[in-house]
Amino acid sequence: MRFFSDNAASVHPRLLEALAQANGQDTAYDGDALSAQLNDAFSDLFEIKVEALWVATGTAANSLALAAMCQPHQGVICHKEAHIEQDEAGAPGFFTGGAKLMLLDGAGAKLSAASVEAHCAAIRDDVHQVQPAAVSITNTSEYGMVYHPDEVAGLAEVCKARGLGLHMDGARFANAVATLGCSPAELTWKAGVDALSFGFVKNGGMSAEALVFFDRTLAADTHYRRKRAGHLQSKGRFLAAQILAMLENDLWLDNARAANAGAQIIAKAAHDRLLYPVEANEIFIKLSADEAAQLRATGFDFYDWGEGQARLVTSWNQSAGDVRPLAEAIAAL
Repeated sequence: MRFFSDNAASVHPRLLEALAQANGQDTAYDGDALSAQLNDAFSDLFEIKVEALWVATGTAANSLALAAMCQPHQGVICHKEAHIEQDEAGAPGFFTGGAKLMLLDGAGAKLSAASVEAHCAAIRDDVHQVQPAAVSITNTSEYGMVYHPDEVAGLAEVCKARGLGLHMDGARFANAVATLGCSPAELTWKAGVDALSFGFVKNGGMSAEALVFFDRTLAADTHYRRKRAGHLQSKGRFLAAQILAMLENDLWLDNARAANAGAQIIAKAAHDRLLYPVEANEIFIKLSADEAAQLRATGFDFYDWGEGQARLVTSWNQSAGDVRPLAEAIAAL
């Protein structure tokens, strides 16, 4: 009955099994056998040699990626609704030593190549104005919208022409891949992404996220930044164990498909209440205060999202039978 966040979902049993198997004696920090497998595991997944680091939170993954691309006096272009702006308590500025977030608008919380180019063109090339060093996009976006590979490639073309890094906040990257049916490579480095924050916690994970560098030159100093930021956990093998379990046999993708399928059941019932197309596992609907109270009185839990609006999020562990009662309750309003 809980639809307020996929962060609240249970941990997949296969991760718990992997944690139990990892509960032996091994080298501390990231020198253990499991952590040593991450680079190869992600390189196989993305079809190119990458460097991958575990961290405990998406906020850390995003901020470490941006710190690798951006000096304190520079800026990061992002959407005004981006998670790094709205929900990370200034962490990107903290990790970068003061870099500015340069906020743009765009439908569905998505940036366009044209808007990024126009913003860059309006900045004077002199010491009195902050110069951008990176662009950060969220896939899926804060309104559940998916960036297609050609959209990412268009943004990457602007970034390359202007010498900017391109970061993808992939807290729900799995949901985007599940929707598009493309390969992880097509949505990232083949389209021009330099670094990806690969989310697992929202998708059946427990306490581990991955920072994947396609531009491996960005990774070297990030090892030091991770330690300095307090994210080099002494028993890192338990984070690596979770990530490897999610990658094995594409569990990460199966979980995302299940969450997306649940969202479609609700989307069909919501019909003309929908505020945005449902492209992943988030549903934004028009809902009056009285209607929201009716749903909550029945036992459903979700976030209000501004006046007369609500956000519903489905999770990997919610079957069609779990989701259908909410869909029927919405249809009956």
